[in-house]
Amino acid sequence: MLYMPNVSPSGPPMAASPLTVAVLEIDTYISGLGWDQPARLFALVDTARLRVQEPGLAAQLGLDDGSKAAALTPIEQEELPAGTALDEFLATIAWPDAVVGCAMTVERLMLPPSAETSVPEGLNDAQLTKWVAKHPDRQEVRMTVAVLRDGARESAVRLREKDSPNDVLTGAGLVPGLAEALAATFES
Repeated sequence: MLYMPNVSPSGPPMAASPLTVAVLEIDTYISGLGWDQPARLFALVDTARLRVQEPGLAAQLGLDDGSKAAALTPIEQEELPAGTALDEFLATIAWPDAVVGCAMTVERLMLPPSAETSVPEGLNDAQLTKWVAKHPDRQEVRMTVAVLRDGARESAVRLREKDSPNDVLTGAGLVPGLAEALAATFES
């Protein structure tokens, strides 16, 4: 796990890789919408390739002015269908070749590892969700996870109680289950 202040005093993200920059850009965008948001899916495209192959779309996204843009451009996809389980929805995704990666943001309730021993046995998913929602040590988190076709992964996790761009935890392995599900959207 890597914790780093992700925003410089002048504003743009300080990040080591284009994928980390994309994840933090998405996290910042979603944080501007507030909490209690639905899951959101993004295609990640190569910005330079987008400018050449789709100049109209690049112009619409404000990428045609020659300014130094990030290497990857996140493009939000249509809203996920209501009532569909995330894993079932992701199993229906097939990306065109122009998409080099994808990302998703989801909000969840999490418990610290110390609470695992107190989870009642035999609960179904709905009962477990209710139990976690009532637990005094629960934490609301927003997770942004991105994967590239080449296997690279990155995540950003933001706690609701520490809702600041300077308190975003980043790391490739923070949300492995969602990263696996997103990577599977690129398997043929």
